[in-house]
Amino acid sequence: MAKYRRSGISNPPGAQGLPLVAIVGRPNVGKSTLFNRLTGSRRSIVGDEPGITRDRIYGEYEWAGRQFRLVDTGGMVPDDAELIPSEIYAQAMVALEEADALVLVVDARTELASPDYDLVKMLIRGGKPVFLAVNKVEGEAMDAAAQNFRQLGIRNVFPISSEHGLGIGDLLEAISEAIPAPADVVPAEGETLAAQEAEDEEAEENEIFEGGPLQPGTEEEPPGEKLNRTHGEFEQRETSVAIIGRPNVGKSTLLNALTGTSRAIVSPIAGTTRDAVDEVVEFEGMQLRFVDTAGIRRKGKTHLMAEKMSVVMARRHLEAADVALLVLDATNGVTAADATIGGYAHESGRSVIIVVNKWDAVTTGRTDGKPPADREIFEKQLRTVLKYLSYAPVIFLSALEGIGPERKGMARVLNEVVAVAAERRKRVSTGQMNRFLERIDFQRAPVPMAKRIRIFYMTQAAVAPPTFVLFTDRDIKLHFSFERFLENQIREAFGFKGTPIWFKVRARNAAKRE
Repeated sequence: MAKYRRSGISNPPGAQGLPLVAIVGRPNVGKSTLFNRLTGSRRSIVGDEPGITRDRIYGEYEWAGRQFRLVDTGGMVPDDAELIPSEIYAQAMVALEEADALVLVVDARTELASPDYDLVKMLIRGGKPVFLAVNKVEGEAMDAAAQNFRQLGIRNVFPISSEHGLGIGDLLEAISEAIPAPADVVPAEGETLAAQEAEDEEAEENEIFEGGPLQPGTEEEPPGEKLNRTHGEFEQRETSVAIIGRPNVGKSTLLNALTGTSRAIVSPIAGTTRDAVDEVVEFEGMQLRFVDTAGIRRKGKTHLMAEKMSVVMARRHLEAADVALLVLDATNGVTAADATIGGYAHESGRSVIIVVNKWDAVTTGRTDGKPPADREIFEKQLRTVLKYLSYAPVIFLSALEGIGPERKGMARVLNEVVAVAAERRKRVSTGQMNRFLERIDFQRAPVPMAKRIRIFYMTQAAVAPPTFVLFTDRDIKLHFSFERFLENQIREAFGFKGTPIWFKVRARNAAKRE
């Protein structure tokens, strides 16, 4: 089985060496608001309900020319024995151990309680710099009230307002001074030469665009989205994989199994995951960023604000991903909700891998006295309900088996992700496409005569997903039967496993009218 090498913290490449600042505190004091303010994002869900944040959420911010990593944690309640609060506490403790500095956030509008003193004692015992951010300070009276929190015994007290951005500069300045800046290291002669060669190689690669160097006036690729094209295929340094599905189908368990960690909180309670949790795995020389999303359910099934926002965020992370792992629960079969979620991935152009989880519960581990489920029959039913995902490979597994040292079945998932990501970025030359068209007998296409068109030539205009432009004799929309026939022929000839194929039509008579 292939080896796994997990990145320490799920941040963009090059971020692992940055100092880490952890935001901690009791529930509903404004930690996520501060996190979003510093990172300039809406990564953490914010609301009036206590306990919205549960897992660790990572980001980055810059201050005085220096880069820092930031981690938002759930509200810490040390003595709560309930499953979810205890798991939140365990996740926060991991963040405390990783961090170089700690920001304890308290609410200026609430009275101090014994849990605050207990939390401060625990933070000070760690021996790391601790900064007290008294949040929701928005007036002179509140500023004076914030000074009462000095009785907690923390020297560095900063009245702030995360929502309005008040006082945050002083806090960041103090953190920057407490964490030493990295010393300038003079590389050895051999390292300098190797670095120069790497820069030259990267500069040469960046000249490659659409098969040749950039011409004067050609629009360059936007910074931060550097993409290289070699040997006719589209390559990128990191592949984003969204784990999607209904609530309680085992998405978080699958994330933990794939990364070999306890990165996401797992419980039998539906809707445990709210914020999207991501982690990077290096596999076969590729960086795979797995994003565990909240369970997607119908609007009528969501009642709390946090639940509604978590569904919205799950859709956003799906649309930002390259590949979607659609997780199904084998014990429930394929439901209409699964079909709806799969439709989101298909319509947004994501590549899809279908993961049938909890397969052991209906086969070897079955306890209801019924005969074991048949894989072929299950897949046939699956293909009937998810017929628009006929291109998606199917993997049967139990994510719980991936928690052990052998990680059974996880290599199959990783190998499939790598293969599907490559197919998604595959490019076919115009010459290949035209030779392909000459071999196709379009008379076999089940299309009414009134809807038939003549294709003069065809070219691939884009990748991820692969998009083909058809130059035709008529300005009409492709008949669905003809589109399906052409797609099947393209897949038979060129593959494109796991990814949808899009078509666009440009008609000769339409061009004349223009």
